[in-house]
Amino acid sequence: MKRRVAVLISGRGSNMTALIEAAKAEDFPAEIAVVVSNKAGAEGLARAQAAGIDTLVIESKSFGKDRAAFEAKLQSALDDNRIELICLGGFMRLFTAEFVQRWQGRMLNIHPSLLPSFRGLDPHGQALRAGVKISGATVHFVIPETDAGPIIIQGAVAIRDDDTAETLAARVLEIEHRIYPDALRLVASGGTRLDGDICKTSANASLDDSLISPSVI
Repeated sequence: MKRRVAVLISGRGSNMTALIEAAKAEDFPAEIAVVVSNKAGAEGLARAQAAGIDTLVIESKSFGKDRAAFEAKLQSALDDNRIELICLGGFMRLFTAEFVQRWQGRMLNIHPSLLPSFRGLDPHGQALRAGVKISGATVHFVIPETDAGPIIIQGAVAIRDDDTAETLAARVLEIEHRIYPDALRLVASGGTRLDGDICKTSANASLDDSLISPSVI
């Protein structure tokens, strides 16, 4: 039985699209049951509808600072759709600790850096200013602390001397689209196990999966 997944978006939904495409495979252990946006004008809603996915808008602006009231309506929609897992895909709304704890180990997020480095806004600019040679993306379980939580999977790219935040973001986005479906596959198939703050997985890194930057000849 495939796990029922809700993808929460606020914008264009590029990672949502990657998840929808991956879930089309017959052997994929999850189905995207509904896409929920907190903004009526989110571009991703049209993308989801074009793919035949049910969509729902729960405008967060009307709730103001009352996050609990917004979450109560969201939870009701998740219950109605029999949702088992949540994937955040550019969802620009903070959750209360109570909501996060309710979905502990069942809510995933993706962040465009190699966490725990460069949390928060402008991670690509942070990486360039720090002068690191490798950056990437991280899929993790959500906890009350922002851009934290047990790491499920990471993907890396080399940083070039002429990179800008925009060029680096474009390459990292390609990695995001690769690793988010892989992370959902792992979680939905029971291939992850939480050991305190650490996520253990049934997948192992290949011995030749090394990235060294810069490459010195």
